[in-house]
Amino acid sequence: MQQVDNETPKKKFDFKQIISKMGTVIALLILVLVVTIANPGFLQPDNLLNLLRQTSINAIIAFGMTFVILTGGIDLSVGSILAFTGAVTASTIGSGTPAWLAVLFGLLLGALFGCLNGFIIAYGKAAAFIATLATMTIFRGATYVFTDGNPISSNALNNSFLFQYVGRGYLFGIPFPIIIMVVAFLIWFVVLNKTAFGRKTYALGGNERAAFVAGVNTNKTTILIYTISGLMASLAGMILTSRLSSAQPDAGTSYEMDAIAAVVLGGTSLAGGKGRITGTLVGALIIGTLNNGMNLLGISSFYQQIVKGVVILIAVLLDRKKNKA
Repeated sequence: MQQVDNETPKKKFDFKQIISKMGTVIALLILVLVVTIANPGFLQPDNLLNLLRQTSINAIIAFGMTFVILTGGIDLSVGSILAFTGAVTASTIGSGTPAWLAVLFGLLLGALFGCLNGFIIAYGKAAAFIATLATMTIFRGATYVFTDGNPISSNALNNSFLFQYVGRGYLFGIPFPIIIMVVAFLIWFVVLNKTAFGRKTYALGGNERAAFVAGVNTNKTTILIYTISGLMASLAGMILTSRLSSAQPDAGTSYEMDAIAAVVLGGTSLAGGKGRITGTLVGALIIGTLNNGMNLLGISSFYQQIVKGVVILIAVLLDRKKNKA
């Protein structure tokens, strides 16, 4: 009688699949290794904490941008929202308003601006690129009008322990902006992966018409997604304004590019429907490591722009290749 082999076949080692799933993490590790060899001081605890604190602002904006790009959209207005909400918050605190109320107002204002973007895109049927390019210009202009082109600073900003703690405080020896970044990541990770809204986000990016037929309120979902993006931009604005103890009218310039780069580097497809927020965090760390490493090596900021542009271009080309495969 022939013996039956019940052993399950062994899975073959798929190198391409591992690279596809872990490519961003591997790239980050290689980058860390290269920077460390070039400057061993990179791994000093103080520098690593500084790197994470600097990365936190871009990462927080990028978390909101992840939702937007997952739908196949784009939000170019985040840097301008950061600047305007930071200026309004600084001015409100300077006028004697309690810091917690001023921060809450700034966050709600950012969410409102994001909601406006979503409304224009959802009901105005405007392309996300054009709509947010227009609002980026409007919000930036409004910031210059509000500040009269001058930084907003006051003793109230320096004297407010709560507001200073947002950008400069430490909790258990860890800079508070890092804590905010981790908490934001955990919240949006759960929302994106464990809730109906997260599934609707992926569905909207995968096929908007199919999502609508399946019962997804595509307009409402779009508005909520851009509201999240605006909220995250204003939260980053609170941190930056707190760190500088002033609100700069040109704050957040080109921050949208760094956020988009972090999302795309993290593996989220510009076509929508595919991506992970964990990848976005790793992508933000890659951008932060590049910035920190080039600063340590004394590389001119002009060359830094070129390097980051090349990195973004490579990420976009890889994304196109992946979508064609």
